[in-house]
Amino acid sequence: MTQSKARSQRNATPQEGDSAATGEVALRVLKKYPNRRLYDTRSSGYITLADVKRMVLEQEKFVVRDAKSGEDLTRSILLQIILEEETGGVPMLSSEMLANMIRFYGHTMQGLMGSYLEKNIQAFTEMQSRFSEQSGVTGGKSLGPEVWTQFMNVQAPMMQGLMTNYLDQSKTLFVQMQEQMNKQAGQLFPPGFGIGGKK
Repeated sequence: MTQSKARSQRNATPQEGDSAATGEVALRVLKKYPNRRLYDTRSSGYITLADVKRMVLEQEKFVVRDAKSGEDLTRSILLQIILEEETGGVPMLSSEMLANMIRFYGHTMQGLMGSYLEKNIQAFTEMQSRFSEQSGVTGGKSLGPEVWTQFMNVQAPMMQGLMTNYLDQSKTLFVQMQEQMNKQAGQLFPPGFGIGGKK
């Protein structure tokens, strides 16, 4: 075994290595080259962002690495897909929402906001999954895109009401958490310190 091959095996994560012993499917590895092309090591061929989007939609686990340095570029590629969707289709993120997100970068609440958004999106995804399962038709086949769209149009008022209630509860919990943090900060720092104290 050559030294370079030995280093490669040591640096590979368990998900990216040979998982035959555990019976798990190995993590799909995509390599990004300086010419901005993406190479799929599983299919041994070049792919496009559309192919990566398909992997995301099919919930396939993958990682994108720089072909030379091995740096993890997965987030960068996913952000590119989001940018294409936002500029080429029907955007989900309004200018106001994006501006508010930008304002949290460098803010003391940045980490909390990231976790808050992630958990809320995860909760919405799980709700959507359960709703899809409950709307399945006989034979285990799910509703087609057109039928699903019609169904959602009919159910829109109910879904809007559910989302409004959920967001109101989420907002209330967030405010309560902020008040608790301010209270604890006021106990830790003296008045006039600038955190939790009155000026």
